[in-house]
Amino acid sequence: MSIQILQYEFLGPIRLDEWGPPMEKIVYLIFSRKKDSFNILYVGDCEKTDKKNFFVNNLNFKCWIQKAGSENSLYLAILPMFESNESERKRIINKILRHYRPTCNESDITNKQPDYVISSKPNSASTNNSKENSNESEEKIPCPCCGSHMKIDRVLENTTILKCTGCGLTDTRLNS
Repeated sequence: MSIQILQYEFLGPIRLDEWGPPMEKIVYLIFSRKKDSFNILYVGDCEKTDKKNFFVNNLNFKCWIQKAGSENSLYLAILPMFESNESERKRIINKILRHYRPTCNESDITNKQPDYVISSKPNSASTNNSKENSNESEEKIPCPCCGSHMKIDRVLENTTILKCTGCGLTDTRLNS
């Protein structure tokens, strides 16, 4: 049995109490199960362990039980990464953290700032507009859907987002 998380195929899930050592170079997920749905509670990695109580000794074990309701509702899935180093496993963990935001990983989730900047909407009434800005705002761009006029909605660092005044369709144009 396997489960796909993002583009990765994890083995499992199996009940956590059915797990047995050893484990080496894996990314693992702890799930809670309610009927037929699994919710990710925690994501972590393991370099190597032979300890049967590896998960019980995890600092987040209490959180897992609290969120799942009981130890019987905890499930495990693993992604074997035999040839990996720690940074490769951390990269996958960070992707999963950003996408799923597991509740028992709250201290690991960083609120990274976006890598783009939103500029203020151009104002054609402004007296300090450059020729380029005034030409751009005067340019009539027809909507490919309904033919109505498209207005500038946002100007980002490398792109401009246009929005149709008729149907609401949005389009993105690269800034030159």
